[in-house]
Amino acid sequence: MSARCQLTGAEPRFGNRISHSHRRTSRRFDPNIQRKRYWLPSEGRYVRLSLSARAIRTVDGIGIEAAVARIRARGEKV
Repeated sequence: MSARCQLTGAEPRFGNRISHSHRRTSRRFDPNIQRKRYWLPSEGRYVRLSLSARAIRTVDGIGIEAAVARIRARGEKV
């Protein structure tokens, strides 16, 4: 599963791990991706989405229909 949110497009970011002696080594900041199943009333079926924790709160606020419309507007398949 890729570390990418279907709604917000959040992807891993890269930075440096800095030790006590201030040596820098590469690290990766992964988004908190969860797979969540929602009932889509307009289509009469469930959809399974890979969403970040922030996107799950967005879906709670705007509703699943609006969220799926945004995902499809970005060109992703649901």
